Amino acid sequence: MNASYYRSQLERKNKARTDAEKKVGEYRRKEADKRAAAAKARTSATKSKNAGTVRSKLREADRYEDQANTAARDAASWSAKAAKYGKEAADLQVKLAKAEQAEQKAAERARQREQKEAERRATAERKKIQGRLATTEEQVGIVLRQLREPKPEKLRVLMLGAASEGDLRVSREQARIRTAVERALHRDLVELDVHPAATTEHLLDGLTRFRPHVVHFSGHSDTDLIVFEQDLDEPHEGAIVTDRAFASAIKATDDPPLLVLLNSCHSAAQIKNLVETVPFAIGMADEIGDGDAITYAARFYAAVADGQSVRAAHSLGRAAVELAGLPDHELPTLACAPDVDPSTTFLVKPPR
Repeated sequence: MNASYYRSQLERKNKARTDAEKKVGEYRRKEADKRAAAAKARTSATKSKNAGTVRSKLREADRYEDQANTAARDAASWSAKAAKYGKEAADLQVKLAKAEQAEQKAAERARQREQKEAERRATAERKKIQGRLATTEEQVGIVLRQLREPKPEKLRVLMLGAASEGDLRVSREQARIRTAVERALHRDLVELDVHPAATTEHLLDGLTRFRPHVVHFSGHSDTDLIVFEQDLDEPHEGAIVTDRAFASAIKATDDPPLLVLLNSCHSAAQIKNLVETVPFAIGMADEIGDGDAITYAARFYAAVADGQSVRAAHSLGRAAVELAGLPDHELPTLACAPDVDPSTTFLVKPPR
């Protein structure tokens, strides 16, 4: 696991410990209040000369004492939880320190590689400029790349969902997408290959055997990683895949997808690298809740299957999320290769 994962886990454990300690304090105060009330009732009993009053006050004292004992047991239980959370936080702190040290070393190696690559590119650019200066350029224009025309085949969507700890509703998202497509105008032109517990093997097999036009991932991610599942039946920690490794897998096939959609938190940071391989990529600019992610995805694929362009489908998905009240800074983001136009690209093109 990387440092950001351990850091978030440590924050949660520290919060849990703080909350538990707060509970301990609340139950200790309750215990003290009830014992004081019991003592007061017993004092009243000793001062009274009425037998009925004495019995009533003693019963009241016993009731307060029982409540004080219950509060004491609750305080002890929460105290044990606080100690447990503290131990787990200490273990996570050690793991975090090791992960940060490893990442610092990796970052330094990456910096050195990038520096060498930058020097190589600078040299190549200088040679390129010198070559241009030797010729006369009358006009400079940008010609849009001609994407491969849709073949007489269905739009193939590889849907990968991963929630190894069972904390995300990926199956619900996939069901909503399937329903949205089935209700669309051109539902017969879309084919879904759905994997609700996707491993890296599902990714690689799907790319080569299913040959998708769209790769859709829903699950956990960060600015530089994606979390797939492992081939295990019980809940477990997922398999961390770096953004570089994921992009390499997408690029490795002879016929890469047209679109990669990462319906997961902080994934917008990865889409710039993806459009070096695929024409279009979509990611989430910030954290996004299950409901909003599902709303965006269902509306996006419904629009695609209705024959809308990539830009229109993306805009309709964003509109659906905005109508649900999601702040602007968390909206899904579309990135395009510099030589394609999403407003004239249709993933589903019905025959005339």
